[in-house]
Amino acid sequence: MSEGQSVTGKDIIVVATRNMGKVREFRHAFAALGKEVLSLHEYPEAPEVVEDGSTFRENAFKKAKQIGDFLNLPVLADDSGLCVELLDDAPGIYSARYAGEHGNDAANNAKLLEELIRIRQGDDTEQPLLSPARFVCALVLYDPASGRSVETEGEVAGWITSDTAGAGGFGYDPLFYVPQYKRTMAELNVEEKQRISHRGEALRRLMEKLN
Repeated sequence: MSEGQSVTGKDIIVVATRNMGKVREFRHAFAALGKEVLSLHEYPEAPEVVEDGSTFRENAFKKAKQIGDFLNLPVLADDSGLCVELLDDAPGIYSARYAGEHGNDAANNAKLLEELIRIRQGDDTEQPLLSPARFVCALVLYDPASGRSVETEGEVAGWITSDTAGAGGFGYDPLFYVPQYKRTMAELNVEEKQRISHRGEALRRLMEKLN
């Protein structure tokens, strides 16, 4: 089997994540190109990468390169997070482990609300929208055969709401209110989310660069 090819003959792109929510979004995006998207679930031997960069882009590049060099396959890595205005853009690059345990969405959401409610104490308003916020995503596609990489970023602006809503999505999606849809990110279907999300925007820019 040649490098970068699966047993089905399709080109492989390995997504450097075990987050199945992200995997579903990437598979949806690459389906039209005939790419087979695999995740780190298919490569349990892949190394754990310490995300110690100071920016989303640095973390994404580090993951793509280390895992791409290890597997000798093209690897797409993302680093994304939530930047909340009232928290001086926290949790930022620490979004996945904001509450201390990596990937515990419920704990991260609870801590976010606690911090915002603490800051908003004394306000006379009962406004359910607590703070402007934005999701940021950095994508890096790295090819070990050539040593080249393609990098893009995307953002989406919204608000953090005081009540979770929606069963879809993952992470902070149930708290991220999207004004143009008048719903949270977790209430959007895959097509709607892909159309306006930070990851969707970064993917579109990536496809443009690849073309």
